[in-house]
Amino acid sequence: MLDTWFSSALWPFSTLGWPNKTKDLEYFYPTSVLVTGYDIITFWVSKMIFSGLDAMNEIPFRYVCVHGLVRDSQGRKMSKSLGNGIDPLEVIDKYGADALRFTLATGNSPGNDMRFNPERVEAARNFANKIWNAARFILMNLDIEEVVSPLSASLEIGLAQEDKWLLHKFNALIADVTENIDKYELGIALSKLYDFFWDVFCDWYIELVKPRLSDKDCPSNKAAQNTITYVFTEALKLLHPFMPFITEEIYLTLPHGSESIMISQWPKVDPDYDFAVDADNTQKAIELIRLIRNRRAEMNVPPSKKAHIFIKTDEKAAFSGSEQYFSRLAGASGVTFVDEFDAENSVAVVSDSAVCYIPLSEMIDFDKERERIAKENERLNSEIERINKKLSNAEFVSKAPERVINAERDKLAGYINALENLREAAKKIEI
Repeated sequence: MLDTWFSSALWPFSTLGWPNKTKDLEYFYPTSVLVTGYDIITFWVSKMIFSGLDAMNEIPFRYVCVHGLVRDSQGRKMSKSLGNGIDPLEVIDKYGADALRFTLATGNSPGNDMRFNPERVEAARNFANKIWNAARFILMNLDIEEVVSPLSASLEIGLAQEDKWLLHKFNALIADVTENIDKYELGIALSKLYDFFWDVFCDWYIELVKPRLSDKDCPSNKAAQNTITYVFTEALKLLHPFMPFITEEIYLTLPHGSESIMISQWPKVDPDYDFAVDADNTQKAIELIRLIRNRRAEMNVPPSKKAHIFIKTDEKAAFSGSEQYFSRLAGASGVTFVDEFDAENSVAVVSDSAVCYIPLSEMIDFDKERERIAKENERLNSEIERINKKLSNAEFVSKAPERVINAERDKLAGYINALENLREAAKKIEI
């Protein structure tokens, strides 16, 4: 008597018309890759191999991509007896099929199990929303009917520095993702796509290119429209194997000559988009802007508060033309490049390529900041005193659940840390 795995082992050729010599059998056998979990390698994979050798005189596949198992949030294997199974249709109804596919692809490295967590599916849905909103933004600013190569002579003016930065980044993305997929490193490939869409494209390039897109009289408006649409369309192709539904839906709304993203040409690395110098210069400006924004956030400086910034660098050529970026994205009322600067009463922001000085008097209303710090100091001390009294109460400690006590201790540690940070902030404005 043969078990179910022996009949399943016939699948690679029995589904194609065997024992008859059909066209499907001739075309599809042997196939290239089998994808399976590690728990049935002996039960299924090995039986398919020796069954294929016996019936067809050839192994049924050349490669086996082995993945882990999806377990519940506690790390247990899903089973009927435990009642911890997840119905994928319910997850799809709530978050979408693309979000579920994204979660499974990013959380499952070869051979390792993953714990299913609804929060991760929700984060994947948020990523899909990010892409959808990016598409809406592009379509709102699009009036060109044809997208051509960004280096095409038909464009009215050459590419701006941020365009070259994006094309250079995208060129590297094509190479990386293609290589990762060829090596079956699907989680790594999708992680790189996530970083590109979320950080490079949405958080930075869209913000950098907005003025050129909104100003229809700008000489480089058409180049901006073409570049953002070209890169977004091509990047959707890279994402399509992982999130097929949203990429197809968006792709059909963009100007191109293909009936479907499924039959479009896979993106290829183009050496003409190797703008290493321009990309490096733009990246240096972006890193400094990122650090300035972080410092302003640490000091609770509102985005509306502008301040003149002074940049000291040995690479002035690298920052040439980037003044507009600092004005729009770093809250700069003006940008001055200096050889020396008196750093007293200023905040210094240091990157690998420059030091940015921001006068405190331009960022902070000292009277209001003193008032805010005093109120926050009073509140934090009050909270620390309250929790200390609670934790020193023997009756509370003996009766309260351990998780409640630990939660109070965590709160206390957080308040103490916040108070230390507040004292540091007070020192900076000499309170």
